[in-house]
Amino acid sequence: MPEGTRRLEAPYFDALYERSPDPWDFETSPYEQHKYARTLAALGRPERRFSRALEVGCSIGVLTERLAPRCDAILAVDLSALAVGRARARLTGWPNVTVERRRLPEQMPGGPFDLLLCSEVLYYWDAPLLRAAAPVLAGALSPGGSLVAVHWRPATRDYPLLGDEVHMILAEELDGLEHVTCEAESRYRLDRWDRAA
Repeated sequence: MPEGTRRLEAPYFDALYERSPDPWDFETSPYEQHKYARTLAALGRPERRFSRALEVGCSIGVLTERLAPRCDAILAVDLSALAVGRARARLTGWPNVTVERRRLPEQMPGGPFDLLLCSEVLYYWDAPLLRAAAPVLAGALSPGGSLVAVHWRPATRDYPLLGDEVHMILAEELDGLEHVTCEAESRYRLDRWDRAA
């Protein structure tokens, strides 16, 4: 990865999880429930199944739990050890889900994956790091696979990038993938790119 890049690191997230078991109200927020429903709808027809999925930045596993019925295997990863522990506890009833602590993109797991889900996570990296990571993500996608990104759009105090900036960079850097879905609401943007089968 390029030298001098900036990102939010594990201590930032661990401090949030120490103060609250669910810092962003993933379990209870109507906004999150709506966004999760739209994210799952963006995957395609309800009967579409994924043999191997990677969820980047799974947090406490709320979205992972909703994704699990559609996947034969999910690897859900997060930078925070506290989040990983809570996600593992939530997902114990799903033997098709593995939760690991990883620092991406340096610890990118070996592909291929037929689904890569990046929900509310890529704006924790600055633009040079995201530009370097985008081809790594795309390279892990199997033929016929989908990469789905969804991010908060309003400005934040701490994040290196805005959600719209993330999606602009992905559109520029995901060479060889077809942009098939775009949904922009006032609070989030959702895009899906597919690799040809």
